[in-house]
Amino acid sequence: MGLLTGRVAIVTGGGRGIGREHCLELARQGARVVVVDPGVGVRGESTDEDPADQVVSEIAALGGDAYAEKGSVADWSTCEQIVAAAVERFGRLDAVVNNAGILRDRMITSMTEDDFDAVIAVHLKGTFQMTKHACDHWRSMAKEGKGSGGRIINTTSGAGFSGNIGQASYAAAKGGIIALTLTTALEMARYEVTANAVSPVARTRMSADLSSFGSGIPEVDDFDPLDPSLISPVVAYLASPHSGWLSGQVLRVEGNTLFRMEGWRKGEGTYRSRSGRRLEAEELVAGVRLAYGAFPSGV
Repeated sequence: MGLLTGRVAIVTGGGRGIGREHCLELARQGARVVVVDPGVGVRGESTDEDPADQVVSEIAALGGDAYAEKGSVADWSTCEQIVAAAVERFGRLDAVVNNAGILRDRMITSMTEDDFDAVIAVHLKGTFQMTKHACDHWRSMAKEGKGSGGRIINTTSGAGFSGNIGQASYAAAKGGIIALTLTTALEMARYEVTANAVSPVARTRMSADLSSFGSGIPEVDDFDPLDPSLISPVVAYLASPHSGWLSGQVLRVEGNTLFRMEGWRKGEGTYRSRSGRRLEAEELVAGVRLAYGAFPSGV
């Protein structure tokens, strides 16, 4: 018996890295899992690899129940079909873990329209489409009096909080996912559906050059703070009935530590118009600096 016994979860990008670990952990916790992964490369290019079936085999070896979906979450009808097929096969749907992603890192001055659109299509549009079709299902269930309690678990990144050089498309997508998570939480609360996001720090294909870790975790023998499996227990908790009280949040996972992230809010720095009416452009030459503490008070 686990936290997810009897529950059904869809995991996008579930064939490799963090997504694979999510699928395995959800299965260990008793969930039946839909492993969604078309087997593309880091940039979204076609390959001969078939990671979704491999993960399904691993889950079967654990005694779990899973099947593979190999369509792209960038396609609207594919996302609709994935949700419908999960409900038809397992009779229910309890959680969607939006983890699919690709990278096409370039400086803004070198980025092409196709580079930008491809990343947004998988990360942000794909997250929206899977969320939309799952929420449609849960809303209809609630209206039929059959309950809901669905869980949306999205994947964001530190780049979505503060940006990152060479990752305009990725950072924009991950920032958009945070906003989408907050909005989903607000809109779906009436149906007892929660929406949260995780921000992982882990070594994967998409972060292959991540070699340092600055969380201050004491070194422990045989403990790798960048192991992608460290994120998955948080996802399993968020997919469980126990997390129904929590929604509209972003949880960052660094090694063995979970952080509650807090978004944009009013800071201490302010500047009020001298006239008591509208702010004038001329006074903001000094006023904005004052708000950021660049001038001594009283200037």
